[in-house]
Amino acid sequence: MQTWKKAVVFGSLGAGTVLAISGRRPVGLALMAGGLALLASEYPEKFEAVWENAPEYVTRASQIFAAFSKVSEKYAQEAERRSMEPISAMSEEYAG
Repeated sequence: MQTWKKAVVFGSLGAGTVLAISGRRPVGLALMAGGLALLASEYPEKFEAVWENAPEYVTRASQIFAAFSKVSEKYAQEAERRSMEPISAMSEEYAG
């Protein structure tokens, strides 16, 4: 890939990501799509392989997301339990 194409691809992906994160999502997604389209035009065989394996990637990503959700729920429950311990201890101490 020529140097100018690399600069365009990385620049559009980077700028698109920054714009999407900063709240200008439609413009950011359009820039990212343009960068990915240029990249796909340079390496069509690799993008075809990714497209063929997409269902497997989606399944794996769903499993990872489910695992992260379970972990975050456990952290939230533990944080809630720990935050209630001092309150319940104080109320027992001063109730009697």
